[in-house]
Order: sequence, then C-alpha cells, then structure tokens
Amino acid sequence: MNEIATINATGTEAAETDPMPHSIEAEQQLLGAILTNNDIFDRVAAVITAEHFYDPVHARIYEVAAARIAKNNLASPVTLKAFLEDDEGLRELGGPAYLARLAGAAISAFAARDYAQMIYDMAIRRELIGLGNDISTKAKKVDVKLEPKEQIVEAEQALYKLSEQGQTERGFVSFLKAVTEAVNTANAAYQREGGLAGISTGLIDMDKKLGGLHPSDLLILAGRPSMGKTSLATNIAFNVAKAYKKGIRPDGSEGAVEGGVVGFYSLEMSAEQLAARILSEASEVPSEQIRRGDMTEAEFRRFVDAAKALEACPLYIDDTPALPIAQLAARARRLKRTHGLDLLIIDYLQLCRGTAENRVQEIGEISMGMKAIAKELNIPVMALSQLSRGVESRDDKRPQLSDLRESGSIEQDADVVMFVFREEYYVEREKPSDDRLEEMAAWQERMDHLHGKAEVVVGKQRHGPIGNIELSFEGQFTRFGNLVKPWQQDGDSEF
Repeated sequence: MNEIATINATGTEAAETDPMPHSIEAEQQLLGAILTNNDIFDRVAAVITAEHFYDPVHARIYEVAAARIAKNNLASPVTLKAFLEDDEGLRELGGPAYLARLAGAAISAFAARDYAQMIYDMAIRRELIGLGNDISTKAKKVDVKLEPKEQIVEAEQALYKLSEQGQTERGFVSFLKAVTEAVNTANAAYQREGGLAGISTGLIDMDKKLGGLHPSDLLILAGRPSMGKTSLATNIAFNVAKAYKKGIRPDGSEGAVEGGVVGFYSLEMSAEQLAARILSEASEVPSEQIRRGDMTEAEFRRFVDAAKALEACPLYIDDTPALPIAQLAARARRLKRTHGLDLLIIDYLQLCRGTAENRVQEIGEISMGMKAIAKELNIPVMALSQLSRGVESRDDKRPQLSDLRESGSIEQDADVVMFVFREEYYVEREKPSDDRLEEMAAWQERMDHLHGKAEVVVGKQRHGPIGNIELSFEGQFTRFGNLVKPWQQDGDSEF
C-alpha cells in the first residue's frame, strides 16, 4: 500500500502543475478492480473507453484488458504481463509489478461504475478545455478563408459532437420494462379523448387511421407538384402548435399535454412565404390576395388579428437552403433543448444534403438520418418527398410506393408513407372544348363531384392499416380540413 500511495502522491503533484482535470487515483483503482474481477468490465464498458484515461499507460492497460475480455480470456496482472513487458511507460512505473500493485489496491465492485463515471467526466472536461482553446486560437487568427460565421458553425458542430458522447445505446431491456412502457402508452391513449396515443393532427379521419403522430416515427408525406404536400404539412404544423398546452405528463415530466412545439425546416420556401400560407388559413383570406396586398378593410383586419393571435404559437421555422443532414439534426437538438420540440417537419427530403457521392446512397443516408433524429429526440418526424414522373403516364394517377423518387431506402426507413392526391387537379386539365356539349356536361358533373375534395393514400403503416383518408381542400386558403360525410349532412340521421 505504501508503494501505491507514493504513486498517488506523484499523481497529485502532477495535477498541481498540470491544470487539466484528471484523477490518477480513480484510474488506478478502477483498473485494479477490473484486473481482480473481469465481470466489472461489462458494467463500465458502456461508460468509458481507453481514450477517456488521462494517463497513457493506464489507457494501454485498459485497452489490452478489454481486448482479452472481449475474447472471453482472463485479464489479470499475470496474463497482461506478457503483452506489456516492453512498454516503456509501464517500465517507468515499476514494470509488471505495477499491475500487481493495481490489483492490490482495487476498489469494491459496487463502486466501479461511479469511478468510471468520474473518469469519463474528467475526460469530457479536458475535451471542453481543448475545444475552447481551439476556438480561441482560430478566432485570433484573421484568415480570408475562415469567416466568423463558418467558425461559429464549426464550433457548434464540435460542441454537439462532444455532447453526443456518452449517449450510449440502451442495450437489452427486460421484457417486463418493455411491457410496462407499452401498457403506459395504451393507458395514455385510453385516457385521452379520441383515444389517440400520439399527437393529434387536427384532422379527424387522419387521426383515426394513424392514431395520431407517434414519438420516434418517421412519416413520409409524398406527392407530385401542386398536389398540396406543403399545404397539408403547414396545416398539420399549425393545428399542432395552435393546440399546444403545457403541463405535467403521466410520467411526471413537464411538457406538452396537448398539441406540441413544432419545428419546420422549409428548404424550398422562405419563412415569410410559409407564414403567409398559415396566416391565409387562419384569417380565411386567399393567399394570392395577401401576396398582392389586395384586401378589403375587413379582410386586412382579419389578417392582422390572426397574426396577433399566432404570435405566441410555438412554431419555429428554419428556411436555410440545402442543409446537410448532420446540421439539420444538430439544430433540432438545440431547439429541443432551448424551447422544447414535439414534432419536426422537413420540406422536403430531396433538398437535404448528405456526404455520399452517389445520389441514391445520399438519399439513403438522409432518410436514415431522419429516422435517427426521430428515435434520438423521441418525436415524430414528418418529411415531405417528391414522386417520380411515372405517375403522370398511368391512367390511374393515384401514387404507389414504387413512385417514391430516387431511393427505395425511403420506403424502408419510414414507419408511415402517405401520398397526397387530388383527382380534381388532373380532371381539370382534361376539360373538353366548348363545342362538345355531351363531353362538357359529363366533365362538369365529374368536376362538381370532385371539387374541394382530396385524398391521402396511406401506402405503408408499420403499426396499423393502410387505406385512403378523405379530406376537404380549399385551394384559395391552401387549407385541408375534415370532409363532411353524406350521413352527417342528413339531419334525420340517428347519428
């Protein structure tokens, strides 16, 4: 014990001259515990790696011990001696005898994880100091290639990368715990009006089909241009944000008990254009009139009143074009940390950027990244997607899963795939000439039947049925709504 005390004293002396946070004693005692009882390694492997040790000799001892244990071989002072005999650093500490002294000073097994956490925390502090020094050095250096904005983005990325460390995989979960979580989810759905397990979209038939928007789900909303993808996404975003109520959840945490905080990545439209769409829906003033400023006094008053009412709406828009998927994820994490985040919408998937050179692989990387965001932040992520032109060449223009553009991985990664379809759009373009009276009459009858109607085709749903959802669509307000059914129009109906 005297010899190990001497080493501890040396470590303490080094700490006085070296300001970097570390604990030689914690490293020594944890290594001693592992060398005495290899089962301890499994308890601490999820917390630390060799890189987290301050002393390079300790890092090498841990690395060799980890490699042997991984192969189901014994890691003890005797077995490690052969691998570390020629290590110069170990020789300075007394050679293989140092391994025996470590084992002699081992801590109790129950304290091992606490020591591992302490070593990990010290390592993160050292990395933070190093990162701070890097930021300071680069900021002092005036370089044409290093713009301040780029330095800020680079620093943010480095910080988020550092913050992700330690977010270890959950590993195996007992069936009891999994069942308990499933029962809690079902109970929450049972307690809520409408029986929804997820967040309500504000569209009754869509909620019935999907059961709401579920945490950790990736939902793909696809369609051809002019079908109303963005309109439907903004409608859902507005409905969720408008219904937001904060309170205590069933699990005791504070957050959204109704509706939610919405993050909207608008990679195609500007934030102002998106806001104008939402205001058009809320104020019932046609969007083209808002663009031109062609409003009556009553319409303008409604527009201003709607704007005031929506000021406190927890809807956050990011209109940065061509965002890399890594940066998109980092910004979503920041939004959740600062304001909360219950639903993320991305308009649209193909405008994100990945790192792969091949376009199909890049789209695969992006869709996997979006699913990872949904799981990591435990929120539903809705990503809009373009469809291939193959739809236009068919007689039946209802989209299918095979129409998803550029990659089959979108279908694979998604929990739900939905297609927006408005038959009225196609029939309108089939208008016959005025002199064909019979054709004109048939076309007019068909248009009257289709006018103001839209479909959302659920092509894939991992946790529920597929099928069609009928919605109303008011083009002048870019608004989707609940479609009144024939039996609901009948005043004599018992329902």
